[in-house]
Amino acid sequence: MSKKGKVLVAMSGGIDSTMTALLLHEQGYEVIGITMKTWDYATSGGDSRETGCCSLDSINDARQVAVDHGFHHFIIDIRDEFGDFVIDNFIEEYIAGRTPNPCVLCNTHIKWEAMLKRADSLDCEFIATGHYAKKVFDNGRYFVRRAKDLTKDQSYVLWGLSQECLKRSVFPLGDMLKSEVRELAMDRGYKELAGKPESYEICFVPDNDYRGFLKRQVPGLEEEVDGGCFVDQEGKLLGRHKGYPFFTVGQRRGLGIAFGEPMYVTEIKPESNTVVLGKQEDMIRNGMRVGDYNFLKYDSIEKPLEVVTKVRYRDRGTLSTMSMEGDEVMVEFMANVRGIAPGQSAVMYEGDDVIGGGIIKASF
Repeated sequence: MSKKGKVLVAMSGGIDSTMTALLLHEQGYEVIGITMKTWDYATSGGDSRETGCCSLDSINDARQVAVDHGFHHFIIDIRDEFGDFVIDNFIEEYIAGRTPNPCVLCNTHIKWEAMLKRADSLDCEFIATGHYAKKVFDNGRYFVRRAKDLTKDQSYVLWGLSQECLKRSVFPLGDMLKSEVRELAMDRGYKELAGKPESYEICFVPDNDYRGFLKRQVPGLEEEVDGGCFVDQEGKLLGRHKGYPFFTVGQRRGLGIAFGEPMYVTEIKPESNTVVLGKQEDMIRNGMRVGDYNFLKYDSIEKPLEVVTKVRYRDRGTLSTMSMEGDEVMVEFMANVRGIAPGQSAVMYEGDDVIGGGIIKASF
């Protein structure tokens, strides 16, 4: 039995999770690798091969690392639980005119819970992932802090983790640069892995065609929503479209109609199959309502708090004020913010610390 304890490491076959497992192994932990089969792309009706964490190649890569270094590795099939929650939510949100963030939901409700369940059965004290983020314990609370490598920071997608999940989580890459991780892989003989391209696609939409995915998953949807209206900010008819679920707030390209100047989706009205278009300045919002909020650094806030709020993963963040209104968080921005999409995650920071996050319900 290792003095450091047993740790269950989520291994996707990529460089980050592989180096996470090897670093912990070298530090003296008893490592058990686990690869989660979340999705079988062939069942979606697509014509692209499986990619990322769901591919057979990636699973074999993860298993080979475990064999090379003499630690156990297991493959678990969580396709049913993944599909019931993540896929259903993904479809329901687009049908409701919102833009979902499936990776956040998967982390919060599927992967961490699945890992904790298996960790308990294997007597593992800890679980580890290759996320670029730091875990902090202060004032009786566990929370997430931005990674050293701000270009790879993934604290945004971890806002939904519970205190129990964070208590047992380990993020070995939080204090490392991506370049250092690649160098580690090279030094350990994993040259091909170090050069392996990263995937930024949704695992169950590896061809990045979410519209095609919706059409295949919801028979008759295309015919049901065809013939909707494009309108301007005053409600004037601008043209017809193929259906509101196939658009997202902030979208400019792929509208299917030319206007002579750049036009953006500013609002989606599913009840009337209407997509509202406007100019760039029409996307500006001063605030928003955020629901399903999960507090990390604090267990609650009693008065308005000045924070930096990110409304999407690649967002740099905007200085704002957050306050509670019932069970929702009200956010008022101190600078103009464009393209706020209901359904996406809003994450609030105090310096580098994640205060918490939730789902954008509406903007104003």
